[in-house]
Amino acid sequence: MELILFLVIGGIAGFIASRIMGGRDDLVFVLIVGVVGAFVGGFLSRLIGLAAYGLPAQLIVATLGAILCIFLWRRFR
Repeated sequence: MELILFLVIGGIAGFIASRIMGGRDDLVFVLIVGVVGAFVGGFLSRLIGLAAYGLPAQLIVATLGAILCIFLWRRFR
């Protein structure tokens, strides 16, 4: 159940990040970036000592991670 929730949060975060970054990316890219961004955002937040408890906080952290992933993808592509 947690895996499904993680994938849903990652997908929503990828969609939000894609819209914030101004891209017209396809669905597969958005989902992959969202899930990878959720991992990256969670890792970085724990690295600096922040914890994301609850669905809204997890969505914010995942979205910020996805924004970072999109930025790096476009920068080094």
